[in-house]
Amino acid sequence: MKEKKSICVFCGSSGRVDEAYRQAATQFGTLVGEKGFDLVYGGGHVGLMGIAADAALAAGASVLGVIPKFLQEYEVGHDGLNELIVTDNMHDRKRIMYERSDAFVILPGGLGTMDETFEVVTWTQLGLSSKPVVIANINGFWDPLIALVDHLVETGFARDENRSILQIADSVEDVFPKIAAAPVSHGKVDSKWV
Repeated sequence: MKEKKSICVFCGSSGRVDEAYRQAATQFGTLVGEKGFDLVYGGGHVGLMGIAADAALAAGASVLGVIPKFLQEYEVGHDGLNELIVTDNMHDRKRIMYERSDAFVILPGGLGTMDETFEVVTWTQLGLSSKPVVIANINGFWDPLIALVDHLVETGFARDENRSILQIADSVEDVFPKIAAAPVSHGKVDSKWV
């Protein structure tokens, strides 16, 4: 029997966003549960984070939230999760989210989402990680970020192989095949996604 895998989602905590992004978060969480994965995320009940978590729970996924104490004290933590870990700081939050995840999916979000994404991408670049990273480019939301990464390659600040760390999915449905097909460090095929 295959071990159950966890997908970590980085996404926005704002709820004042286009309905297409809200629908994408719902669809993503639903597919996580329907496809038999568990969800790891930032622990909030607000914005796309809360929407994705609620959808995953409704679809039968086990959901782990990891939230720093200062955000929990603002009462933005989700109290209906299977597990909620409250950390002392943002660094511990990201470390635990990484340790408890097998792949990373980036839905639309803000500065925090970009911070989390670039930390994981940098770890992969440095050989500290080989976990798939997939950007869900809903309605072209991440086009400017993708263009910036391409610019870094074109100007010599990043290598071509660094660009390939980011797999781009144009829809939520395309995220899961991208995870399965993502290149892994040292040319190994990661059989847990096959």
